[in-house]
Amino acid sequence: MNDVEAPLHAIREVVARALAEDLTPLGDITAALLPLDSDVIARLVPRQDGVLAGRRCADESFAQVDTDTKVSWAADDGQEVSTGDVIATVTGRLSSVLTAERTALNLLGHLSGVATLTRRYVRATHGQARIRDTRKTTPGLRSLEKAAVRAGGGVNHRGNLSDGILLKDNHLAGIGIGEAVRRARLRWPGRTVEVECDTIDQVRQALDAAADLVLLDNMSPAEVADAVGLVGKALLVEVSGGVTLDSVRAYAEAGADLISVGAITHSAPILDIGLDL
Repeated sequence: MNDVEAPLHAIREVVARALAEDLTPLGDITAALLPLDSDVIARLVPRQDGVLAGRRCADESFAQVDTDTKVSWAADDGQEVSTGDVIATVTGRLSSVLTAERTALNLLGHLSGVATLTRRYVRATHGQARIRDTRKTTPGLRSLEKAAVRAGGGVNHRGNLSDGILLKDNHLAGIGIGEAVRRARLRWPGRTVEVECDTIDQVRQALDAAADLVLLDNMSPAEVADAVGLVGKALLVEVSGGVTLDSVRAYAEAGADLISVGAITHSAPILDIGLDL
């Protein structure tokens, strides 16, 4: 597995569930009308420009339907593709290719859409900050979507609630920042401790408590610049909350190290990819 691919076991589980939705209880009753000896050469072609992600999902979709179906790729995950490019050739039985088509294209289009939107955010920062995803992912597709974010040039936040400590406002309702960070260090030594801050005073408390990161929630670029000036190099600064393609550069120029954007997973439009016989 390379850095922009999801774990194979996760891909297999997702594809199996997706195919079960299509094939339960009687299978593809339309494709069953086709002769078994009818072979086809088909091509995967994007209808718009974008960034490719999810190749292994397409491979697995065709393979789970029929192991004799072969996919030959002309583009890699993370590569920019153009309208009309032939990004892959699919060869096999016509009935098998058509049965797997929708599952393959659904996953390929969705994940390529995530990678494409991520790339737009990455470029909008002009290299001054890293774009990070969130846990606002499609249930059951998190590892696939996070791989697509990496394909688009972004970086991943926590994969799940065991990966790191993020003290948000609701966690801090009954305990102060200093005490929360102290408890985190005692119970989970070695884990990254990040503190969500709504005010500069909370940033100061997180700095005094020696947290690893501060997450500046719904602050303006000017407020972010003030926070960056306060913490210097002592803490990493992450920005979150309603960041758009129009505003992301201002936050990067304010000095944020990381900018987390839920939209790159929860609101990415698909990249339209078709299968042409």
